[in-house]
Amino acid sequence: MYQIQTPRKNIFCPTALAAACAAVLLGGFTTMPVLAGDNLTAALTGGKATLDMRVRYEGVNQDNARDDATALTVRTRLGYKTGNFMNVSGFLEMSNVTSLTADEDYNSKTNGNAAYSVIADPTNTIVNRAHLDYTGIPDTTLRYGQQRIIYDNTRFIGNVGWRQTEQTYTAFRFTNKSLSDTSLDYAYLSNRYTILAGNADLSAHLLNASYDGLSFGKLTGYAYLLEFPDAATSSSKTLGLRFSGATSGDFKFMYTVEYADQSDYKDGASSIDATYTRLEGGVGISGISVTVGYEMLGSNNGNYGFSTPLATLHGQNGWADQFLSTPADGLIDTTLKVAGKLAGVKLVGVYHNYSADEGSADYGSELDFLAAMKFGKNYSVGLKLASYKAGDAGTGKVDTDKLWLWAGLTF
Repeated sequence: MYQIQTPRKNIFCPTALAAACAAVLLGGFTTMPVLAGDNLTAALTGGKATLDMRVRYEGVNQDNARDDATALTVRTRLGYKTGNFMNVSGFLEMSNVTSLTADEDYNSKTNGNAAYSVIADPTNTIVNRAHLDYTGIPDTTLRYGQQRIIYDNTRFIGNVGWRQTEQTYTAFRFTNKSLSDTSLDYAYLSNRYTILAGNADLSAHLLNASYDGLSFGKLTGYAYLLEFPDAATSSSKTLGLRFSGATSGDFKFMYTVEYADQSDYKDGASSIDATYTRLEGGVGISGISVTVGYEMLGSNNGNYGFSTPLATLHGQNGWADQFLSTPADGLIDTTLKVAGKLAGVKLVGVYHNYSADEGSADYGSELDFLAAMKFGKNYSVGLKLASYKAGDAGTGKVDTDKLWLWAGLTF
């Protein structure tokens, strides 16, 4: 199935557009650049074009009644960033996902092939990003429009960059670095564009503040207030603190400590009440690292599991994607990760052991493996495997194996 979609409502919210125009006009009166940016034509024609292509094979085998799925797709993104005119620049990027096989032997969630396992890469042509930036205030960037937003390790806010269609947002974003070693980032989100090339109303306030002036690590505090007009009972408020760092030298110690509390927000259900904990420790020597991790997405007495609906979930609890939503009994993910390079090839192996936070259910285990290599600045190839083994009966999980092969180029 091939479709052209332009789901772009709320891109030009009158209130936000008026505020952006006011900022631009004020910037124009207070700053008179003498460079080429003074000329609008030069700014529009003197920008930079971008190209990002990825051809990927994905195969999925599951121990259930669904047929094995295979997909061979190519994602192409073409973008253009303008030059600067009166402290304003713009960026526009189109994205196309095409199946390279006549038959789509997979369930993209939009092509109607429900007999196959899911590979969530529907074919589409969309506007992926379209935003204006204003930089007339020292150490500050104001951005409005459809954009990519990634915070920290994407555990809470991400772009789901692993899928062929990424997750973006209509947002007004303010970033400031005027304080020494400090970054302040606030974003108001009014719409979410999903990996299925659809969109959903959203009213979210995101605040992420970090201090990087410590020799032994980075401290980050965050507050994410998410209101979902079409699913009001899912609205939540998450407040958290994260510290991560590493020692210097040939022999390194790496560490991460993170804690967050989640509760109901606006019309969110009263059962939304859970905590999050992440502990990681590792060592690195001669380019090889070994890391042990513990992550708990807590449960509210089996009634609700800690949720991160705007995260890049693929990179969190196993590449087999068995925990894209947290079970009501919560989730404990204990990991062992080994990573390094051999002859220029990046190698990563991860073992996951899953269990419930509430009760004693065994959710199974998983082995993940990655081999990837870059050629210069523009080309890359990779292979990735995920093998999930289900745990206790009744958890709704089945044995799942996935394989990916890809090649990419970026200019």
